[in-house]
Amino acid sequence: MELLKRKDVPVQETWDLSLIYPNDEAMWQALESTKAAVKDICETYEGKLSTAQNIVGCLDAQEKIIPEIIKLGSYTGLALEVDYTDNAARELSEKIDDETTRMFTDLSFIDSEILLASDEVLKEAVELAKGCKNYLKDLIAKKAHMLSPETEKALAALDRSFSVPYNIYNTLKLADIAFEPFTVNGKEYPLSYSLFEDDYELEADADVRRAAFKAFYGTLKKYENTTAAAYNACVTQDKTMSELRGYKDVYESLLFPQKVTREMYDRQIDVITEKLAPHMRRYATLLKKKHNLDKMTFADLKIAVDPEYDPKVTIEESHKYIRDGLSILGEDYVEMVDRAYRDRWVDFAKNIGKSTGGFCSGIYRQNSYILLNWNDRMSDVFTLAHELGHAGQSMYGDAAQSVYDTDSSMYLIEAPSTMNELIMVNHLVNSSEDKRFRRWVLSNHISNTYYHNFVTHLREAWYQREVYKIIEEGGSVNADILSDIFRRNLELFWGDAVEIPQGAELTWMRQPHYYMGLYSYTYSAGLTVATQAMLRIRNEGQKAVDDWKRFLSAGATKDPVGLAAIAGVDITTDGPLNATIDYIGSVIDEICRLTEELDGITV
Repeated sequence: MELLKRKDVPVQETWDLSLIYPNDEAMWQALESTKAAVKDICETYEGKLSTAQNIVGCLDAQEKIIPEIIKLGSYTGLALEVDYTDNAARELSEKIDDETTRMFTDLSFIDSEILLASDEVLKEAVELAKGCKNYLKDLIAKKAHMLSPETEKALAALDRSFSVPYNIYNTLKLADIAFEPFTVNGKEYPLSYSLFEDDYELEADADVRRAAFKAFYGTLKKYENTTAAAYNACVTQDKTMSELRGYKDVYESLLFPQKVTREMYDRQIDVITEKLAPHMRRYATLLKKKHNLDKMTFADLKIAVDPEYDPKVTIEESHKYIRDGLSILGEDYVEMVDRAYRDRWVDFAKNIGKSTGGFCSGIYRQNSYILLNWNDRMSDVFTLAHELGHAGQSMYGDAAQSVYDTDSSMYLIEAPSTMNELIMVNHLVNSSEDKRFRRWVLSNHISNTYYHNFVTHLREAWYQREVYKIIEEGGSVNADILSDIFRRNLELFWGDAVEIPQGAELTWMRQPHYYMGLYSYTYSAGLTVATQAMLRIRNEGQKAVDDWKRFLSAGATKDPVGLAAIAGVDITTDGPLNATIDYIGSVIDEICRLTEELDGITV
């Protein structure tokens, strides 16, 4: 279980960044040509954006170079994500970050000058525009929050500084934290972030699992003050920017680009906290009885209902699982899955210094890159299907939309990914009539898809909202405050059903999403839409599939309400959320029913 160094990882388990540029020399050439294109835009349009024709012409020119800037950042940034101990990769990434920041600083005049134009000119520009039409509409909508051209340029130049808290967090987490091995019954076990999150949290042996928990959180404790300082800097920045731009509060500032109301944000947190908790407490009680535990603790929540029935899944086997499961989305989708495996879009490897968890990063109208830490578990299959959901949206959205219209609202960013998990479950439960297999699939459904998105990320969202309340009132946060908030958070949700042991309050230290605005709550929002769309597919078949693919193709052309409507879901009320919680409850009921039939255990 010892992690390899990156240089010792099998090549076939790594992603192929040469799909972006064949080598560093080609990347440097692309940088020079992109800088020249930026210079040309500045010389052609700066000081001249007072006509509709020039506004549209300038935005059309910028549209051509945005993908190139993204490619530059992806080529170097992805290389760093797989090994934060590689100082050469860090140096190259920082160099390119410097160059792209300068380019965006040079281009910052565009938005500022456009908004100095008269309302008549702006209206004419919107009518004239094609690929940049929605970009212009969104720019006009945030006019009241734009600062002077000089200030906007200064802020653009400081963009890398705003990322410092996140960079400190990642460097501390992935390069500096050193975990000592722990011992159980005379046997020594290695420990790292990925080993804990991908292995020990799922470990069936309670002694090993709980010892790993204690050792992991004991190490995190040593770094709590630095981590808290980085996060305090981040949320303080958010508050300062909300004030500078004239928003009512930091929540309005962070929700504005998502095109989401405060009511929609609070709804996800409050309704789930109140109504899902009883279902999940019942599931926790089931785990306690099934494993004959002396008590149910926070360290035990991710164990399988039936650990003996948890077959290993190789990377090669995962291809068939995912290919067959997602075939309902059509031949073009299956071909994308095949290309992901064949052309090495996926970094499966586990190595020292690599980012934990998983993500998908798309290259406009090319391929996507998916980061995983593969552990031969069915949970990894669901994670890969999840990330391929993002790749699928990129594939359809990029083909149908300009680069300006590819980033849909963060509110729905997790809908395509979580939908794939649901499709996989639907496929697997229909592939066998064996009750034990069905329980295995459904318990994976709860412990992976819904626990991760409706519990883990939702508790993070509750915690995050409490932090911003303190910041909004003029305060600041430190390690003690953050730990107190998170402990109250866990105790509120789990009640008497789960004991929250010492160390669990430090869970706030594990999540990078806090450095990305109000992101955590959107997992449950996206999964709500995905669940209701999946139930439509069950009931209506191909028509609902076609609607879902239209949703994927729509990109950012509508707000979340409009996009969800394409998929046949009305998110103007709490109806879909309540229906999704009821669905989760029904799955847990079935797992309990099957456990009574198979094992005679009643919950």
